[in-house]
Amino acid sequence: MKALPYQLLIFDWDGTLMDSEARIVDCLSAACLDHGFTPPPNEQLKDVIGLGLREALKKLHPEENETVIEKLADSYRQQYLESNQTHSELFPGVKELLEVLEQQGYWLAIATGKGRQGLDMVLQETQLHSRFHITRCASETCSKPHPQMLEEILQFTGLEAHQALMIGDTEYDMEMAKNAKIDALAVSYGVHAVDRLLKHKPVDCLHDIRELPDCLNKLNQEQNNDR
Repeated sequence: MKALPYQLLIFDWDGTLMDSEARIVDCLSAACLDHGFTPPPNEQLKDVIGLGLREALKKLHPEENETVIEKLADSYRQQYLESNQTHSELFPGVKELLEVLEQQGYWLAIATGKGRQGLDMVLQETQLHSRFHITRCASETCSKPHPQMLEEILQFTGLEAHQALMIGDTEYDMEMAKNAKIDALAVSYGVHAVDRLLKHKPVDCLHDIRELPDCLNKLNQEQNNDR
């Protein structure tokens, strides 16, 4: 059995730390309309949150070629970065939680399907940039569920996979963690249903991100009892 607690906590962003579902769905829908497509139902748009932008658009429009996908991606970026005014907020308690975790000595990181521009924009808006030791985006590496984002975070920190915990709200997060041989912790309040998350056997499933410190303590106690 490996030692706990984890030293590195890697967070997904959308649906885990920020309630941004409505804005992303609106931007995906608007990008479709910009190019004469009937937008898929909201549930279908919601389902691709967490993937890299190109991968999400390919899943929504599998019949379209790369030129069309790139045009849709350009429209999405313009909507998200400039035009769309749908408000997104951090989930309750996120700022305070990150401060507590940092004070407890954890390394904090982000692994997100967002592009670098989009992530930097929301980190500036929320004034959270300094909380994270490293952030990795799908626009600069492989999209989830490929493990490259997590592997690069581990390389940067010099830590081993067993010292890290991936925290996310989608199957893509759970699969990425498994592919990187990192434990995963699910949250139930994001875009994918709990049953979809649990089939990937996360170490636990939180219903509120503020439960994380107690969860980490519980995992540590369980580990101590196994010794």
